[in-house]
Amino acid sequence: MVDLADLKAHYTRGGLAEKIFAALRAAGKDPEKLTLDDLAPIDEFHSRGREATLELAGFARLMPETRVLDLGCGLGGPARRLAKIFACRVTGLDLTPEYVEVANLLAECCGLKSRIAFIQGNALDTPFEDASFDVVWSQHAAMNIADKAKLYAEAARLLKPGGRLALYDILAGEGGAPHFPLPWARDPAHSHLIAPEALRETLSAAGFEVQHWRERSADGLAWFTAAEEHFAAKGLPPLGLHLLLGEEDFLAMIENLRRNFAEGRVRLFEAIAAKR
Repeated sequence: MVDLADLKAHYTRGGLAEKIFAALRAAGKDPEKLTLDDLAPIDEFHSRGREATLELAGFARLMPETRVLDLGCGLGGPARRLAKIFACRVTGLDLTPEYVEVANLLAECCGLKSRIAFIQGNALDTPFEDASFDVVWSQHAAMNIADKAKLYAEAARLLKPGGRLALYDILAGEGGAPHFPLPWARDPAHSHLIAPEALRETLSAAGFEVQHWRERSADGLAWFTAAEEHFAAKGLPPLGLHLLLGEEDFLAMIENLRRNFAEGRVRLFEAIAAKR
């Protein structure tokens, strides 16, 4: 059985909001009047950052007032971007209470509270009614979830007929077990990667038809290689994802992701699947 308390502890830093606001003030930003660009260094807790979010949003065919559920929303960066750029109505759900607290604070500071709500909860057992959303959105969340069948069955339950599941995830490669620590797990206990073929089968069994499927592993390798070189040359910035993961592990996590992509231990895919 998955130890949810241990998983929450992996992501919980303590005092995260204070650290983020201190870094913003040090950069000359007003925490009460933030823009998406001000938050860019921490807003996209996934491979390839903002570019990946905008690409996936394009394939998801988002429109004004589209109701989106972001499963595993983290600090809510993609949710804020979808609400701001595409005028969606976004609900974010995350297991980690500290992430939800900070996500709500940042949405308020960006003037987006009227379009976004963040709540704490489990993606396998959400509190929403059937057919509540047009799009279920998930970026780099499923790696922590062992029961993929239940996860995607829940996503199907939450979607309206014809609704879309937008996925952007790291999957299992054929090169062997990944090197740890990684951003989503410091050891194998909380890492649950699925092979691409198995994911497609699981989606079909849950009632989805894959409409878009593209591998981005080469792009992921290039992105983490550039990140590793950047941090080696310039060090860690005041505001960055190391605030979420801890400076003691962050550089090792980036190095291991680069190695895992280079050695074929992990793969990166984006997908859109429609509920049948």
